Amino acid sequence: MAEVKMFGAWGSPFSKRVEMGLKLKGVEYEYIEEDLNNKSSLLLNYNPVHKKVPVLVHNGKPIAESLIILEYIDEAWEGPDILPKDPYERANARFWAKFIDEKCMPPMWKACWSIGEERAKAKEEASEALKFLENEINGQKFFGGDTIGLVDIAANFIGYWFRIAEEIVGLELMTQDKYPNLCKWAEEYCKCSFVKENLPPKDKLADIFKGIIQAQSAPK
Repeated sequence: MAEVKMFGAWGSPFSKRVEMGLKLKGVEYEYIEEDLNNKSSLLLNYNPVHKKVPVLVHNGKPIAESLIILEYIDEAWEGPDILPKDPYERANARFWAKFIDEKCMPPMWKACWSIGEERAKAKEEASEALKFLENEINGQKFFGGDTIGLVDIAANFIGYWFRIAEEIVGLELMTQDKYPNLCKWAEEYCKCSFVKENLPPKDKLADIFKGIIQAQSAPK
């Protein structure tokens, strides 16, 4: 049997992407939890460039970066498709997954933890990016159509992590009136049994987000 190890962090949406991919394919693996404040020598050896989780190790060979790992999983193991078979649809899925990482997540995260003009700018940037996703999901249950695919897994931060952070900080960004399609997708996505089993506990994430707020408000 092939040896599969996965280095991750329980609260990381990037780590959870990889775990979802492995479980979707029915791959057995050893999970190694990393302390991100004290990274193991193994992790640093396997990912010396970025020094980050997640890292997948398959028969001693490391693969880094969550979206690249998901493509590897899709090609290496049989099971439900993560990416579409059609070349155009595959390219389209890659485009939107990259769009989420580069254009959606950074300003959404920044909007949660910045203040004043910086928050207003991040909010505007995030709003513009979310409009594209709102149009892309229109008329579909998932970005992958009737089944969960690469873009849905890539958007896990938007569907779960961000909504918890948004509630904690009192940020009104991804609202039902502005983004009805995205909100419906997030609801469908998070109540899907496969996804639900692979999401970190809401209360634990909420505690981390509250800790960020406390750290920000502490006297310098």
